[in-house]
Amino acid sequence: MKFRKISFILAIGLILLFTGCSNSATGSSETTETSGTEGNAPTEYPISIQHALGETVIESKPESIVAISWGNQDVPLSLGIVPAGVSKANYGVTDGSSLLPWTAEKFKELGVENPVVFDDTDGLDYEAISDAQPDVILAAYSGLTQEEYDLLSEIAPVVSYATAPWQTLWRDQILLDATGMGMKVEGEQLVSELEKLISEKTSELPQIQGKTAAFCYFVPTDLGKFYVYLPTDPRAAYLSDLGMEVPQSVTKLAEGAESFAIEISAENVDLLLDIDIIIAYGDDSLLEALQSDPLIGTIPAVARGSVVLIEDGSPLSASATPSALSIPATIDEYLGMIKEAADKVE
Repeated sequence: MKFRKISFILAIGLILLFTGCSNSATGSSETTETSGTEGNAPTEYPISIQHALGETVIESKPESIVAISWGNQDVPLSLGIVPAGVSKANYGVTDGSSLLPWTAEKFKELGVENPVVFDDTDGLDYEAISDAQPDVILAAYSGLTQEEYDLLSEIAPVVSYATAPWQTLWRDQILLDATGMGMKVEGEQLVSELEKLISEKTSELPQIQGKTAAFCYFVPTDLGKFYVYLPTDPRAAYLSDLGMEVPQSVTKLAEGAESFAIEISAENVDLLLDIDIIIAYGDDSLLEALQSDPLIGTIPAVARGSVVLIEDGSPLSASATPSALSIPATIDEYLGMIKEAADKVE
């Protein structure tokens, strides 16, 4: 059984239009006991996780783990667990492998040359997921509909997003997925390790600290409007992790917003004059188009060229939505590009 599923990159231009997609359900994740590591009591079951699509109860330690949608597979892999199946990466893959490079490398490191990959770009392959015989399905960062969640739950317990589709930040993704695996403590340790890595890397780049930054999406053939990702989106939130600040203009735009991005008419660019650095998917031709545009070209960040352009469809563009494995794999390259933009800010 398959039905339409919006791809990750198309979500940029489509899901953000669905302003009514958030859910009022609480997003807490609870276990009855911490997971088992040396010096800690083993996890006690059942584990109950409240999320936007309902409540997931995991009765016993999952042995077979399936990860679907975006980045969720990187959580078990980071914790040394090989998933029984994962979703095909539908953006950022340039070698035809169906996996992003950091994911493929980790599979190989764990001794798996040919992992099970679900071709679910155009819809969830429920049959293939069922054939993997999962004990839990990880989907903490995803756009699952209630119907998809209900159908998947007939196969195995599903760990869904806490509050709204495509609005799970990397820390929460790790903690939710790890909790579903019965490895909450290990997940917390992984978060701490990544936070330490980020702190060490950003401490070497003081010129980035405190700069205001916004992640935008432009369509070169239609610059009459563009999109700004809000702080609830992992792309935008990651910029704050890297030491930059959310512009007051973006904070104001986010008030009352239910989606992860907001459409801005080019006629209203004066709302965004407080942005020091803009990050976007594109290349030099996009910057030329932006600077030539009579409206967008008046944004100070655009005019002076303090714009980070990430090649669309590249692995780096995929890592802009960070995961447990993409952060260490690409942070140096990403910070290097941001530094160049920051150096242009007066």
